[in-house]
Amino acid sequence: MSLTQQHCVILSMDCLDDFEVYDHLIDEPLKKLGWQTHTISWKAQNVDWNKYDAVVIRSPWDYQDHADAFLKVLSNIEASSAHLENSLSIIEWNIDKIYLKALEEIRINIVPTLWENEISVASLNRFFSHFNTNQLVIKPRISANADNTFWLTKNNIENHLAELKTVFKNESFMVQPFMESVINEGEFSLFYFNGTLSHTILKTPKNNDFRVQEEHGGRLTTVEPEAELLTQAENTLAAIAKIHNMPLYARLDYVRDQTSFALMEAELIEPSLYFNMDPESPTRFAQAFVDRMNTHNVS
Repeated sequence: MSLTQQHCVILSMDCLDDFEVYDHLIDEPLKKLGWQTHTISWKAQNVDWNKYDAVVIRSPWDYQDHADAFLKVLSNIEASSAHLENSLSIIEWNIDKIYLKALEEIRINIVPTLWENEISVASLNRFFSHFNTNQLVIKPRISANADNTFWLTKNNIENHLAELKTVFKNESFMVQPFMESVINEGEFSLFYFNGTLSHTILKTPKNNDFRVQEEHGGRLTTVEPEAELLTQAENTLAAIAKIHNMPLYARLDYVRDQTSFALMEAELIEPSLYFNMDPESPTRFAQAFVDRMNTHNVS
């Protein structure tokens, strides 16, 4: 790599006022390694991506409302001289949550899921019967931030039916049994940078909620992953790397499932990496990024 300073775009969105963002914590570690960061919204017009050496997707947390336009921007970046991370092929695969079905087919343990296209009283009753449960979660196949995610019980179907029909009128969706362990224990997130585990956190929802994001009142704790959780995560990451190449960053979200753990999501597009939860994680990320750029001969 050249000794001259290089330039990396942190791809974001127009306004982050309603979000908790920690990507500024990597600015200084990257600067020490010869990289100047520039935060740019994915919606910014007339950007010459050739002016930059790399673009790292970090906080475009409104992409789900304009997925085609978002992918077009990423395609423009990948066609430029700038190096895009994670790659367009990974994003195209990960943007539709049906990727979970592909992982399940190669023996990755995921939360049981139905892939559906039609909402009615009859279909909802079928979902409850299929999972033999009194509680369901329904969400779009393309979504972020728990947007349009519904926690249903057999007793409140009528309260949500009209909204469900509106939201999913022309959209495929996924149905899962509500995992009680989300409430009782929380959701584990393991963060990998260039294939190496950086840190792990436990996200717990506030009372009477199931959403674990900070923006919805979720509480965060740094934890050490137990052996079974680590095994599941590393098997998942190896499977992803086999389908694609190893991503620069991955956040793998799990819930306890009896004696093991089930994958909720493999976040490869714009997950918060919670650099605030581990003081060494920004430096680890910066070094993983620079090592990867050296491998790709970005200069």
